[in-house]
Amino acid sequence: MNEITLAELPLREELLGQRPYGAPQPDVAVRLNTNENPYALSLKVRSQMIDAVSELAHTINRYPDRDATELSAALAAYLGFGLTAENIWAANGSNEAMTHILQAFGGPGRRLLTFTPSYSMYAEYARNTHTEFVTAPRRFDYGLDAAAAIAAIHRLQPSVVIIANPNNPTGTQIPVAVIDQICAAVDAVVIVDEAYQEFVAYPDDSSLALLAKHSRLVVSRTMSKAFAFAGGRLGYLAAAPAVVEACRIVRLPYHLSAQTQLLAQVALANADQMLRQVLQLRVATQSLQGWLRSIGLDVPHSEANFCLFGVFDDRHAIWEGLLARGVLVREVGPVGYLRVSAGTPDEMSAFRSALLAVLEREPEQPPAVAPTPPPETLSDTPSTARQLLHRLFNRSGGES
Repeated sequence: MNEITLAELPLREELLGQRPYGAPQPDVAVRLNTNENPYALSLKVRSQMIDAVSELAHTINRYPDRDATELSAALAAYLGFGLTAENIWAANGSNEAMTHILQAFGGPGRRLLTFTPSYSMYAEYARNTHTEFVTAPRRFDYGLDAAAAIAAIHRLQPSVVIIANPNNPTGTQIPVAVIDQICAAVDAVVIVDEAYQEFVAYPDDSSLALLAKHSRLVVSRTMSKAFAFAGGRLGYLAAAPAVVEACRIVRLPYHLSAQTQLLAQVALANADQMLRQVLQLRVATQSLQGWLRSIGLDVPHSEANFCLFGVFDDRHAIWEGLLARGVLVREVGPVGYLRVSAGTPDEMSAFRSALLAVLEREPEQPPAVAPTPPPETLSDTPSTARQLLHRLFNRSGGES
C-alpha cells in the first residue's frame, strides 16, 4: 500500500496544521488529568450491566431506538424540574450533543461566543460546523458579570453562546441569577454546560430551573464525570422540545448505540450507588485547594472535582517532574497553571508527595481533613447528601 502524508491530502484549509484534541495518555500509576470519577462501579451495578447487555445480545441485529425514548425519560426523571422525555436530547457524549446544537443553529455566516478562559473544545465545535468562533474575557477571578456578558453578546451578535458552569478549567461557578439575566436580554441560543454540576455544594442550584422561563436556553450535562460512566459515552441536553426537534434534524441515523442506551439506563436506575463518591470527591477537592495554598501556590476557587494551581515560570517542567514520579496532571488553562483532578486518598497522597519533591520542599504532614461520611450515608438520596455536605463544611470551616 502506498504511503501518503496528511499534507498530501486535500484537507480543508482550516484543518491544516491542526492536531486532534485529547489529553496525553501515558501509562502511569496516578492519573489526575481528565476529571474522571476514579472509583470503580460496585459489583451490584456491574452485574446488572452484564446481565442487561447479555439480554440485549438477542436483538443486537436490530437498530436501536433512534430517539432513545426510554433513556430520555429516565434522564428527565433524574434531573427533575418538571422535565419530560420531550425535553431531553441524548448523544455520544456532551461533545456530540453540543455539536448538534451548532449544526442546527450555527454554520456559515453565524458565530459561537464563549467567555475565556474556558473549555478548549468549544472552538473545535465551531470549526467543525463552519461557525465563526469569537470570545470575550471573564473577570479577573474567572467569574462573569451579567452586564459585561450581555454587552459582549450585543456587540458580537453570536447565534449561539456557551457558558461553562462550573467553568473548565478554573472550576468557577456563576450564580444562576446571572444566567437568568443574560437569557432575558439576548436572542441567541444560550448553552449552559453543567458537566460538573453534581460536584457543586448545592447541585439543585442549576440553570435547569430557568428552562420553563427561557425557550432558547439549553442545559448540557454528562454522565462521564460524577456518574463514573466515562467509558459509556453518554451526554445529554435539556431544552425546549423545539430545540430537541432541531437536534433530530441534524443527527446521524441511530447515533446512540443500543448498548450505550441500556447501560446508561442501568446507571440511572442505580443513581444513588453511582453518585455515592461525589461528596467524597468534593471534600477531597476542597481540602486539596487549601493544601496547595498552604504551600504558597495560587489556586482559583473551584466548585468542580478539579482545580488549577500555579503560578509557575515553566509549568511544563513541573508537569514533566510530576510525570517522572508517576503522577499525571493536565497542562491546560491560563499561562503558568496546571490542573489536577480529585482522586482517591492514595492518589491525593501520591500527588502531594510528588509535588513537594518537584518543588524541592520538605515533606509535610497533610492538613487535617474533615471526615468523610460513612458509605451508608453516601448512598442516601442526593438531597440528603447535599445536606450532609453543607453541615460538613460548616462544621469544618471549609469553603462551600
